[in-house]
Amino acid sequence: MKVARTDKLRLLLDAWEPHTVATSPHLKALGLTAQDLQNYTASQWLVSLGRGAFKRPMETVTWQGALYSVQSQLKLPVHVGALTALEMTGNSHYLRFGTGRAYLFSPLHVVLPAWFQTYWGEAVRHMQSKLLPKELGLTEQQTPEGYPLTTATPERAILELLHLAPKEFDLVEAGQIVEGMTSLRPKLMQSLLEACTSVKVRRLFLYLAERAELPVMRHLKMEQIDLGSGDRSLVKLGRYVPKYRLLVPRELVSGGS
Repeated sequence: MKVARTDKLRLLLDAWEPHTVATSPHLKALGLTAQDLQNYTASQWLVSLGRGAFKRPMETVTWQGALYSVQSQLKLPVHVGALTALEMTGNSHYLRFGTGRAYLFSPLHVVLPAWFQTYWGEAVRHMQSKLLPKELGLTEQQTPEGYPLTTATPERAILELLHLAPKEFDLVEAGQIVEGMTSLRPKLMQSLLEACTSVKVRRLFLYLAERAELPVMRHLKMEQIDLGSGDRSLVKLGRYVPKYRLLVPRELVSGGS
């Protein structure tokens, strides 16, 4: 026999953000007990996604909706980053990558819940990284459904993308993305470059930004950005850039085919 639509359940369903997940800590805070959840699941008012997570029946949950629940309910420091963040902030109109997977970043040792990995593991690429401080260069972007996701700013996202190049992203196309980033904010870019733990990323961004003659380059305090020592080879065969001690694809060096 089905359980009636109680006041607690009605309030829960009415307040539920469309296409998102409700986690056990969130439901407990709303006053629902483990017995309530067992009854609602058995009566098909709720659908279990695995331990500690539920969705509404007949509703499709997107990775964005699941991530919103991870961020807002579980408070995990996981954000949308790299190419996906650039797409969400309107920098994707000329991109040709088309991996189809969303890039999520977090500090080291942050693990997405098992239910998230089971249902959305193929849709996302979760990168655990110490590239940048977890709180620097983050913002909120609205999804089409209307809820906010913590997302890398363009300044942070481009460094995350370069961190993944050339393994995840083609360097020449990364250079094309940098060419279009004419609105980078100097103060934030300076802070990110100083905090960035990767010599390769710092050098590569500065080279590509200089090559593209981005306005931000006129305002950066280069003496405060540590470029490290030694050469960095990003390709097996390419052209050497002495100023930044980088071996890059020939296409990224003027007159260097």
